[in-house]
Amino acid sequence: METILDYLKQYGDYTFGEKAFNEVDSLVLCQFSYLKFDGLVPTLDEEGSVSLDDLYRHADYDRLYADERYRKDNTALFTAMRGSKRFGGLRVYNYVNQISLNTETQFSAVTVRMPNGVCYAAYRGTDETIVGWKEDLNLAFSEPVEGQLLSVKYLNRAAEKIKGPFYVGGHSKGGNLATYACMNCSAAVRGRILGVYDHDGPGFRPEVIARSAYHEIADRIHKTVPHSSLVGMLLYTDGAYHVVESRTIGLAQHNPYTWLVKDDHFKTVSELYAGRRFMDEALNQWILSLTQEQMHTFVDTFYQVVLASGTDNLIDFTANWFQSLQKISEALREIDPQTGKAIVQIMKSFFEITSLHAKERVKSRTGQQKEKFDEGIRQLEQTITRQTDGV
Repeated sequence: METILDYLKQYGDYTFGEKAFNEVDSLVLCQFSYLKFDGLVPTLDEEGSVSLDDLYRHADYDRLYADERYRKDNTALFTAMRGSKRFGGLRVYNYVNQISLNTETQFSAVTVRMPNGVCYAAYRGTDETIVGWKEDLNLAFSEPVEGQLLSVKYLNRAAEKIKGPFYVGGHSKGGNLATYACMNCSAAVRGRILGVYDHDGPGFRPEVIARSAYHEIADRIHKTVPHSSLVGMLLYTDGAYHVVESRTIGLAQHNPYTWLVKDDHFKTVSELYAGRRFMDEALNQWILSLTQEQMHTFVDTFYQVVLASGTDNLIDFTANWFQSLQKISEALREIDPQTGKAIVQIMKSFFEITSLHAKERVKSRTGQQKEKFDEGIRQLEQTITRQTDGV
C-alpha cells in the first residue's frame, strides 16, 4: 500500500520535464505547507527565497517539525523531497502564519517555486484536532470567516511576486481557502491560475458561490477526497471529485499520509462508501436548513459538548466513542433540547461510519460493537427526550 512517501521514492528522480505535474505532487506540496517555517522562510513582506538545503542547514531546522504527532512522517517527507530531482531544487518564500484566538483563526500559506520555474501557492489546513474541526465548521457560514478574507489578500499579493502562470491548492481547510481565494481574487490573477487543488476541503453554501467568480475557475478545480470523507464533503453538494482509497478507516482517512498511490497517481474508486455518502448528504441538507444564528449556536455548542468527552482530537474521540458518549450525555443536559437533538444526529454520522468500517475489519466483534453503539445512541436520545418532556 503505497503513499506519497513511497511516491517520492519511486518518482523523485523524474524532473517535471520528464513527468508532468500531477495531483500527487500537489498533495506533497500541501503537506509540505504544514511544516513550521516561522523564522526560516521569508515572509510575504520580505524579499528573497530559501532552498530546501538552506532550511536543512538552518540552526533552527528542527523547528520545522514542531507538530510532534507527524514528526516522523513530516521528516521523511522533507528528507525525500530534498534528496529528489523532482523537488530538491524548490525555492520557498511568501510565508504567512497568523493566529488569532479572538477570531478563532489560524491562517497560514506559503509559495514554492518548482525547479521548472512554475510556482504553487499552498494554503495550510487543519488537522484532526477538535479546534481545527470547529474551524472547518465555521466555513459553513454565509459570511466569509477571517481566514477566507486573508486567503484572497494573500493570493493577490503573492501573485505580484510570482512570474507567469501558477497553481494554487491546499488540504482540509487549506483546500477551501485555496478555492475561495481563486474565485474571489482579482480577474488578472485568476487568469494566471493553471489549476486549483482541493484535497478534502469543505465546500461552500450556494449563496457564497453565487456571489463569486466560481464559474470562471470551476473547470480548473481538482477535488480529491478519501473513501470515507466527512470534512471534504461538508457543503460540497455539486461538482466533480475523485475518491481516493486509504490504508485506514473512518475519520483517520483525513490524514494525507494514509492516501494510497498507484504508480504516479492516486488509487481511486468510483464513489464514496454508500453509507458515508448518505450521511454526508443528510448532514449537508441539515446544515443548509439552518439560519446563520442557528448555525453559530450549533457550532459553538457542539464544540463545548465534544470537549466534554475529555479528548482534543477526533481520532481518539471516535476510537473511544462509547466512553465519550457517556460524558457527552451528561453535557447535553445543560443545553436546549432542539440543539441537543441536532447534535445527536451529527454524532450518529460520526459513530455510524466508524462502526461500518469496524464491521468490515473486525467481523468477530461486529455484534458487540453494534450493541454498544445502539446502547450509546439510546442514552443520548433518552437524555434529549427527558429535556423535551421537561424532566
